[in-house]
Formats: sequence, structure tokens, C-alpha cells
Amino acid sequence: MSGNHQPHLPSPNGEGKRVSVSSETGRLRAVLLHRPGVEIERMTPLNCAHALYSDILDRMNVDIEYDRFRGVLEKWAQVYYVEDILQELLLDEKIREHLVTQSVFNYGHRPVKLSGTINDRLAEELMSMDQKKLARTLIEGYENPQWAGISDNRYLLEPLYNLLFTRDASSTIFDRVLINSMSFEVRERESLIYEAIFRHYFGVETICAADWNPRARTEGGDIHIAAPDLLVVGEGVRTNAKGIEFLAQTFAKERTEPFYILVQELPREPESFIHLDMVFTFLSRHECMIFEPMLRKQGLFAGCDTTLITVKNHRVTYRPVSDILAGLRHLDWNVEPIYGGGYDPWVQLREQWHSGANFFSLGEGKVLGYRRNAYTIEALDKAGYSVLQAKDICNGKVLMDDYKKFVAVFPASELPRAGGGARCMTMPIWRDEC
Repeated sequence: MSGNHQPHLPSPNGEGKRVSVSSETGRLRAVLLHRPGVEIERMTPLNCAHALYSDILDRMNVDIEYDRFRGVLEKWAQVYYVEDILQELLLDEKIREHLVTQSVFNYGHRPVKLSGTINDRLAEELMSMDQKKLARTLIEGYENPQWAGISDNRYLLEPLYNLLFTRDASSTIFDRVLINSMSFEVRERESLIYEAIFRHYFGVETICAADWNPRARTEGGDIHIAAPDLLVVGEGVRTNAKGIEFLAQTFAKERTEPFYILVQELPREPESFIHLDMVFTFLSRHECMIFEPMLRKQGLFAGCDTTLITVKNHRVTYRPVSDILAGLRHLDWNVEPIYGGGYDPWVQLREQWHSGANFFSLGEGKVLGYRRNAYTIEALDKAGYSVLQAKDICNGKVLMDDYKKFVAVFPASELPRAGGGARCMTMPIWRDEC
């Protein structure tokens, strides 16, 4: 990671842009990750549902699995880590004061409802920490010194249990960053940290739907930057209609040339359908991984609408389309589907539950995902994707650049139980144009 507050990123036009993502599949050059740490050990069966997990995780296996995942990315692109950047930012007294003040006084959704005096003491204690300890505390939480071991009020500042999913709380959209307005209070402070990172470290413009309307919600797992004139967005539990309206109105103000937002409605339950990237991801400009019942509008997806929003001459119009691929075809995109879980509906459901469609693109036809979804990987193999083992990539036995199309697979038994996959755990900062 670069040691200054404006890191060098590849800038083909020489103008020093700090972020640039205009597609889902342009060659990845830089990405933001967070190594899961102590915060995931601070869940119990009593609070894991509050933390938005369906189970508690084994930290030792999480570390092993995550090391393979990040090892592949480090072989391919420049990797930045949230905690490293946060430590550097906290050397700045104004940034430190802002993050502490906002965390203690404006993000009060904590198990312990504090009085003003206790809040003041907590803020003073945080401000007295060195930057490394404070960065860890903002992520891992601050323990209540009066916790007796028999109640749920262990933390005065709640751990950021979901910070490993760097995709969700911020989204690079072209040359700026959308700071997402999270749908659950337990994740709100993530956005605070990402706003500081992108404004003060990367030096880019940030926007937020909640600044436009307090009820507007967006999350990165629902936002796919398909092309310079096209977003594909999920509408469901995490991203709502107001959030999508914010995106439409933002581009309506800024653009005269046509711009499109293709919206796919998602079921409100179960939790495996929380984001669009749990059922749909681009593998290349002309291939996607998709959960077949969503395409067929069957089962839980019966009655889920697909809508094409057109922004032109500062006006916004809406039209229904039959399905997500039909919407893309309307825009002259012919995208071939590969079905997560293959063709057996029973297997499709099993593998979707553990992020079978949640692939992250390293470039055109070059993707990263969980090895455990065997039928999904087999479907990719049949579609011409070479199956590469993360261990061999990390050890240098296999060079990804030797393959035109590949899926790099890494072992995962614990990470999928957190409720996300490779795309969820990556926040792209820079991609080449397709």
C-alpha cells in the first residue's frame, strides 16, 4: 500500500484520476479488501442474527480460506487494506476527531444506551489511543468495562462484524464513489469509515443517497457497473426504490446522452437473496452467471418485476421488460447465461445458498469464486473456463495470464456461512476500460 494520502493508481490519461470503474469486467488494477479479524470472533449464538449472520464462524478456517482468496488478488492487482489506510488517516487530528465523534455520538445504535457523561468518557478514551489501537478499536469494538458476562451489553462500541464485505458500504461508480446508506443499523459505521477513506486517502468525490432522501437505501452488492452508460441494479431488502430513484435523478441532472438502469426486483426472503450479486454476476461482456429461477421468474422469483429505466435529456422514463437478459438485449447486449448449480433445481438452490453465483471478475472471462460449488464450477468448465486452484496460483505454479478464460477457485467452508462470496469481499478501485 502506498504511504501517502493520494496513492498512485494507473491513469491512462495522465490526469491523476483516483478511481475509475466503468464496467464489471475490465481488467482489475486495484482493489480494496479487509482481512476479517477479531470482530468476527465477537459473535455468539445470541447476537449473530443481529450481526446479520446465520451462524458463528471458525476464525482459524476463515483465516486459511481468506489467505487463498487475497493471495490470488495480490498476484493480479494492487491490493489496499482498510485497516492499513485507516491507521494512516488517524494520524490526522481532524480526521481522528471526526471519526471518533461520529462513532460515539451520532452512531448510537449500541447494546448499551449511554448517558452523555459516559459518551464523553468513551470519546476521550478513544482519542487517547495511538492510531493502530484506535483503528483496531473502531473495527473490533470497545468492550464495556462493567460487562458482567450475563447480559448482551458487552460492547460500548459495537464491532463491525461485516467489514470483510468491502463491496457493500461503498461502490466505485465511474470516477467517484457512492457511500452507501446501509439498511441495518449494525452496518452504518462501515459507511463512515469508507467515506473517510475515499475522501481523504484517495481524494475522490463521494455521493450518498441518504443525503438526498433519508429513506433512500443503496448497497454495493446490488449495484453493477455494466458499462459507461448502464447500471444493473437489484431492488430488495438492502437497496430500495428510493435509492434507485436517487441514482436515476443523479444521472438525469448530469447527462444529456442516454443512460440506463436495469432494475431486477429480488425476493425479501430468505437472506441468501439479499443482493443482486447473489443471483447474477457478469463473467464477461457476453457471459453471466445467473440463478435460473430468476431468469424464468419461477418459485420465489414469480412476480418479481424487471424494469428498464431510461435517462435522456434530463428526463427519466420506466418500462417493464420480461427478464434481466431481455432488458440487456433491448440495449443490444447479447449475454449468454451460465446457470449456477447447473440444471438441477435442487442443486441450484443448494449452491445459490452458499454464493454460487457470486463471482468476482478479474478481467474479461477471468473470474474468482468458491470451490465448494462443484456443479457451478462444472458448468463453467463446460463453457470453456479453465479451472485453476488458488493454492497453485499463490505458489506460483500456475500463471493466470497464461489462460484466456479461467475460474480461480479457493476453498471455502466458513466464509460462505458469513453470507457472501468473492464479489461481496472486493471493492474495485480501478479497472481498465473494456
